[in-house]
Amino acid sequence: MDAALRPDEAVAAPGRPRGRTPLRFPRAVPGGRFFDVMGDRPFGGRLRAVRRIVMALLWTLVAIPVQAVLLLLPGRGKVVFARIYWRGVAFLMGMGIRVVGDRRDAARTLYLANHCSWLDIIVLGGTLDAAFVSKAEVGRWPLIGTVARLGRTVFVSRARGRTGNEAREMRDRLAAGDSLVLFPEGTSSDGTRVLPFRSSFLAVAEAAAVIRPVSVVYDRLGGLPAGRRDRPLFAWYGDMGIGPHAWRLCRHAGLRATILLHQPLAPGAIPNRKALSAAAEATVAAGAATLRQNREPVPLTVTVPA
Repeated sequence: MDAALRPDEAVAAPGRPRGRTPLRFPRAVPGGRFFDVMGDRPFGGRLRAVRRIVMALLWTLVAIPVQAVLLLLPGRGKVVFARIYWRGVAFLMGMGIRVVGDRRDAARTLYLANHCSWLDIIVLGGTLDAAFVSKAEVGRWPLIGTVARLGRTVFVSRARGRTGNEAREMRDRLAAGDSLVLFPEGTSSDGTRVLPFRSSFLAVAEAAAVIRPVSVVYDRLGGLPAGRRDRPLFAWYGDMGIGPHAWRLCRHAGLRATILLHQPLAPGAIPNRKALSAAAEATVAAGAATLRQNREPVPLTVTVPA
């Protein structure tokens, strides 16, 4: 017959040792929301953004007088230093640059690139020995307009009366041996596609010795492949302000842009301007799609229509 249990020998609750207090684990990360590494971090990356923006501004203030002097001197110093300046800005902003394709610059090259952000100026300017073709409004922006003019940017407007003079200036620059970077889309996109190329932008193509399509995609964020939801962080379009956009971008680490330099093309290979625009657009779009899908990029050859 079973012995009767004493009152102090009541059966312990399942899973709890008899006569002991339950185990209690302290918080892994002390503090409240500010120290919570897994939750929302409203202050995350602010120090990084301040450091990057201040250093880029200081580098710009140092580079402006240097480039101003080089513009007065003969030789290619002004071209080389412009590339050094943009490469320095990319480094200070934490933007890595990967280049796929032959990087050798040929004189009088007309580069045709897709356009999704002001970042395109930095990454392409730090890679190519070429000046940019930009809308006239950029020349009136504080500090940015000064940097653009010192970089020998060709400004174009939508006024019909000035189109001929601006095209003549681009032809003269190409004839003098300079290379130009042109964004035939005419505006920036959201980074998920390449907008149709405008054939009117290629009116000066015959003045170039070489035409070269270029695909630019921002494919790394935090050191990991960037997806579709990450494109708005890099893209600058619509009525976005450049200041808030730069602040938001500079708070992130592990940024990278990939530049895919496609095979060069002689202007006379496609005498029809509309056909040339369509062929270049197809090449740039195909290269950009490969980069967005994080596949291994290969420089493409522009397909000449039959």
